[in-house]
Amino acid sequence: MKILSIETSADETAVSIIEADGDFPNATYTLLGNSLRSQIEMHREYGGIFPSMAKREHAKALTPLLKLALEESGLLTKGENKMTPEMTAKLESLLEREPELFDTLANFLRTHDKPEVDRIAVTSGPGLEPALWVGVNFAKALALAWNLQVIPVNHMEGHVLASIFDADRDNQLSDLQFPAIALLISGGHTELIKMEAWAKYEKIGSTRDDAVGEAFDKVARLLGMPYPGGPEIGKAANEARKKKLPEYHPLPKPMLNSGDLDFSFSGLKTAVRYAVADKKLSEEEKQAVSRDFEDSVTEVLIKKAEKAIEQTGAKTLIVGGGVSASGHLRQSFNSHFLNYDANLAVYFPMPGLSTDNSIMIALAGHAKMAASLSPEGALNSIRADGNKKLA
Repeated sequence: MKILSIETSADETAVSIIEADGDFPNATYTLLGNSLRSQIEMHREYGGIFPSMAKREHAKALTPLLKLALEESGLLTKGENKMTPEMTAKLESLLEREPELFDTLANFLRTHDKPEVDRIAVTSGPGLEPALWVGVNFAKALALAWNLQVIPVNHMEGHVLASIFDADRDNQLSDLQFPAIALLISGGHTELIKMEAWAKYEKIGSTRDDAVGEAFDKVARLLGMPYPGGPEIGKAANEARKKKLPEYHPLPKPMLNSGDLDFSFSGLKTAVRYAVADKKLSEEEKQAVSRDFEDSVTEVLIKKAEKAIEQTGAKTLIVGGGVSASGHLRQSFNSHFLNYDANLAVYFPMPGLSTDNSIMIALAGHAKMAASLSPEGALNSIRADGNKKLA
C-alpha cells in the first residue's frame, strides 16, 4: 500500500510517499519520497504567519514538491497524457482560486503518467483555513485525475503518530501501551489527550488562552528575537545555563497547582513584558530571561502531564507538536519521568518530525483507511476546517 500525503496547514508545504506493509497498527513503513518547503524566512518580518502569503506559497510549491517526492520514490514516469476537455474543465473549476496551481498541475498531468500509488492522504484541519484549502483542493484534483481515493486527516492525530514512529524500528506503533496520554504542544495548540485505544481520544486539558508555542513567539518578540521564537529562546536559554547566569526576575508558573489539567500562558508572557518594559537588556540579560521563561514553561508542562498520568493510570506519555523539538524540554521530560516511573514509556518525535510534515499525515492516513473516500465523494465531502478537533 503506497500512500501519497499532502500537508499545508501552516507555513510548511510538504508531500511524501510511504509504503505500508500490513494493517495498522501492525504495519511496517518505508519512506519512499519526502519533499518539504518551509516559508519561515518569508513570514519572519511579520513576526508570525501571514495567511494570504502562506496560501500563495503553498500553491506555488505543491506541484514541484509532488514531482520531487515521486522522483525520489522512483515513481515518476514521463508520458504524454491527453486530459479530456471535461477533466480539464473540472480541475480548472476546482482550482479556480489558485490559477497558478492549476497551470502547473495541468502541465504535470499532461506530461507524466499516473504513478503507482494507492491512496492520497491530506490534512483537512486544524490549521490556517486558507492554507488548508490549497492542500485539500490539490488532493481532490489528483484524486479526480488519477481516480484515487482520498483520506482526510486530522493534523493533530498526525503529530501523535509522528511521535511514536521510529524509522529504524519495525512495528513500532504496535508497541504502544494503553491508556496513553498525549501532550500536544505547538504554536496553535496546548492539549492533554487521553487515549484509551487507537482513534479513541478524550481531551482532558487545554490552554485557556495562548498556546505554548504562541507564548514563545510573543516572548521572543519582547526580547527583540526573530520569528519563530522557540528556537531563538532555546538557544539563548542554553547560553544562560552554560554561563550559570543568575535569575533575571522571578516568573510565575501559571496554574501549576490549579487542581485541573488546563494551562494558561498569557499571564506568564505578561510577567515577562513587565519585567523587561522600558529596559535596554544586555545579551546576557536576554539569555537569563529566556532561561527563566523556558524553565517556567517546562515545569508547568511536566507537572500537568504527571497529574494526567496519575489521574488516568497511563502507561505511555506521547509528546508531540513543534514545541517538542526543544532540546531542554525533551531532556527535562525524559529525566523527570525516568525518576517518576522507569516503566513509563515516553515518546518524542524523531528529528525533523516535530514540526509540520507530510510523513505524519501519511501515517495518520494509513490509520484512517476506513475513512477513504472516492474521488467524487472527496469532492463533495472533504472540507478544510481550521478549528477541527481531535477530541
